Amino acid sequence: MKKEKSLKDKKAVAIKYNPQMTAPKVVAKGQAYLAEKILETAKENKITVYEDKALVEELEKIDLGLNIPPYLYEVVAQVLLFVSDLDKKEQYRKNAK
Repeated sequence: MKKEKSLKDKKAVAIKYNPQMTAPKVVAKGQAYLAEKILETAKENKITVYEDKALVEELEKIDLGLNIPPYLYEVVAQVLLFVSDLDKKEQYRKNAK
């Protein structure tokens, strides 16, 4: 059975991207309570959450409001495509009902 991560160990980073942007931006990041609030806000707004500890470690080094660096473009693009596909499947399921 997977042990639940303690609040003090929790980390979260939120990125924002749309096609008019040069690159995705870091729009929120935090640890412990703040990470929990970021995740709650995502859930409340039906934003898909993707968990990747190594990626969070890299993204949390970036100052808020700044674009992600080019060395992260490929991995973040893969995450955005994955999330987009999940969102499309969810929309399809809703429309099929």
